[in-house]
Amino acid sequence: MRAVVQRVSRAQVTVKGEITGQIGLGLLVLLGVGRDDTEADAIYMAGKICGLRVFEDDKGKMNRSAQDAGGSLLAVSQFTLYGDVRRGKRPSFDAAAAPEKARQLYEFFVEQIRAAGLRCETGRFQETMKVELANEGPVTILLDSGKGF
Repeated sequence: MRAVVQRVSRAQVTVKGEITGQIGLGLLVLLGVGRDDTEADAIYMAGKICGLRVFEDDKGKMNRSAQDAGGSLLAVSQFTLYGDVRRGKRPSFDAAAAPEKARQLYEFFVEQIRAAGLRCETGRFQETMKVELANEGPVTILLDSGKGF
């Protein structure tokens, strides 16, 4: 699994003019599911993201998690995180999971976040979405369950 995690003061996702997920302070997570990913990858990513200390403490150090800061999470599926442009200019998505598997693991990831006690809003799987956010910092972290980066 791959994720782009952004610290936000607000974020929302809209599908066909309808807001499907909206948060104030928290994390926007763009989540891509790879062809070889399993529930273990989703558990790893959920744990890493829930514990990610990117919110400032009273001394101005990034030392608090979203939960510590009273924040929420907005999870948006994004298979394009597996776009490979090493050979040409048109991305290949061969490394991305098939839609059925990706949906199952994305939903499992969301369940893990909620089970950890964080409010988690979502986009709509396999829909064209409009994502709006105010990135605070800016703080943007890249995560890979295979620890490729």
